[in-house]
Amino acid sequence: MARNEEKAQSMLNRFITMKEQEKKKPKERRPYLASECRDLAEADKWRQQILREIGRKVAEIQNEGLGEHRLRDLNDEVNKLIREKSHWERRIVELGGPNYTKLSAKMTDLEGNIVDVPNPSGRGPGYRYFGAAKKLPGVRELFEKPPELRKRRTRYDIYKRIDASYYGYRDDEDGVLKKVEKPAEEKMRKEAVEEWRRMEEIRKEARKGVSEVVTVGPAVTELLVEEEEDVVEEERMREREENERRDKEKEFVAHVPLPDEKEIERMVVGKKKMELLSKYASEDLLEEQSEAKAMLNIQR
Repeated sequence: MARNEEKAQSMLNRFITMKEQEKKKPKERRPYLASECRDLAEADKWRQQILREIGRKVAEIQNEGLGEHRLRDLNDEVNKLIREKSHWERRIVELGGPNYTKLSAKMTDLEGNIVDVPNPSGRGPGYRYFGAAKKLPGVRELFEKPPELRKRRTRYDIYKRIDASYYGYRDDEDGVLKKVEKPAEEKMRKEAVEEWRRMEEIRKEARKGVSEVVTVGPAVTELLVEEEEDVVEEERMREREENERRDKEKEFVAHVPLPDEKEIERMVVGKKKMELLSKYASEDLLEEQSEAKAMLNIQR
């Protein structure tokens, strides 16, 4: 080991090392302002350098054992580099280069879902959290979704949904109600016809039994007489109701008293008389005439 150190410290080796360093270009430093760069290739090179630094720091921030303070410092440094990268990307667009902002990665929460980055200033990307920094106290709450509050519907919202369908005016349009009601209607109609036929047969049998002259016992005779009376009474009631209905349709009820022909004639004559008096007599004469009629108690 001592032999190697002696070789490194020898005059020849130090001379060779000095010459190699002279051949190398001095290490360039990234400009503080992106607007100072005038070359598109140089701007793209500085952007790539920033991306490599961001990658190293993001890989380092994944370690949860670094401690809260170190994680916060690393997260601040990454955000600072991201803001610087956005400056260089805008400068690349100004120099005629591609727009890298359209292909930038989105921010995700702990489950990998894309979330919006809070950016109150509106200039450049907002503050982001990476790796273990998302699990720091006070940061985890930022990624938790607030519980959805069920909004209570107002009376306006309730009435806004009410239309003709709500009142059943469109139930017949789809044809479902017709398909359901048709069998029930046919069944009810069939039952009503059968009931009417059965009653008609009973009535015919009752009339036929009354009209036939047969020798029967007193009990059967009394039963037939009662059935005949019921049938006759039913027919009379039906005829009476029909006549009353027709009379109600035909009759005209005057709710005010109507004058007869003599009263109408007297009213016409009185009206003509008044027209003649108003045409040929003066007002004083009419007043004297009315006073004389009042004194003599004459109504006409």
